[in-house]
Amino acid sequence: MRDTLVCLVMACALVAPATVSPGAVTSREVPPVLVYGPKAPEPSAQIGRASFYHSLFDGRTTASGATFDSRLLTAAHRTLRFGTRVRVTNLVNLKSVIVTINDRGPYVPGRIIDLSHYAAAKLGFVQKGVTRVRVEPLAVAAAL
Repeated sequence: MRDTLVCLVMACALVAPATVSPGAVTSREVPPVLVYGPKAPEPSAQIGRASFYHSLFDGRTTASGATFDSRLLTAAHRTLRFGTRVRVTNLVNLKSVIVTINDRGPYVPGRIIDLSHYAAAKLGFVQKGVTRVRVEPLAVAAAL
């Protein structure tokens, strides 16, 4: 063990430069890392198509760990942080509702948000199944 330690110290002494003049740049110098960078930009509004969850999802666990309940104002979004509150506006009838993101999806091309049945009913598109909406983030959830 002691011999290994001595060899390690000797190897380090051979590799490290003996003296470095002040202000000299060596090949081993690493640029500083930003620990606290600039604030991430707030997500902007999106326009696209919305759908809603089938009743078979009631009681299942969402990606955030919450139990899905179609009677709550919740939604799934691909990228917004869990807990983010968004205003969803139906662009056909201009009704809007505020929902909380607690799941990931939708995974159907062209759709930007999946809503709970209650949210879809408030927006007035349950019979149609899919509608054109604007999604505006209101408050980004704090990092967990």
